[in-house]
Amino acid sequence: MKILAIADQESKALWDYFDKSYLEEIDLILSCGDLKPQYLSFLASFTHVPILYVHGNHDERYEQVPPEGCICIEDKIYVHEGVRILGLGGSVRYKPGKHQYTPFQMQARVWRLWWKIKFRGGFDILLTHAPAYQINDGDDMPHRGFEAFRTLLDKYKPAFFVHGHVHLNYGRNFPRVSTYNETQVINAYEKYVFEFDTDRERDK
Repeated sequence: MKILAIADQESKALWDYFDKSYLEEIDLILSCGDLKPQYLSFLASFTHVPILYVHGNHDERYEQVPPEGCICIEDKIYVHEGVRILGLGGSVRYKPGKHQYTPFQMQARVWRLWWKIKFRGGFDILLTHAPAYQINDGDDMPHRGFEAFRTLLDKYKPAFFVHGHVHLNYGRNFPRVSTYNETQVINAYEKYVFEFDTDRERDK
């Protein structure tokens, strides 16, 4: 399964200079937040594959203009062709506003998902806006990761953890792809395509 992950900055290759052929082999699109809803709606108009999204800390506009043709998976497990995707948007709270959470609030969201995760037997992809604590996060409060995400990775060992929020153009040494234990960690800033080997995962 070929998956397109997007976050934080609209890609000119997918909007300003859009070429429909870019999406022809894509089987699933995952948005990690902080993207214009019109951008997601635009992509949805050119593909029949699901576009799943969580909110970024700048996505209050989604309340008035939700992305058409897309599926919000906040606090849900969405299953696509057998692949289980768990969605948890938002960032660490650093000022008043929607889609920002204290570490305890995020942990409470994870606790409330316990039955859903158990019912599905875990999950294959963790889709978030913020990174996990001390896994490619920032030192400043706005870009600090959540310990609750790290706990999820330790316990359920998903194949992929896909996040945004820490931009690759910040000038810091944020990797695009890294590994944490058995999980491949992907920073979806702008756009990134990766392969999910469904046969290998089913054989585990």
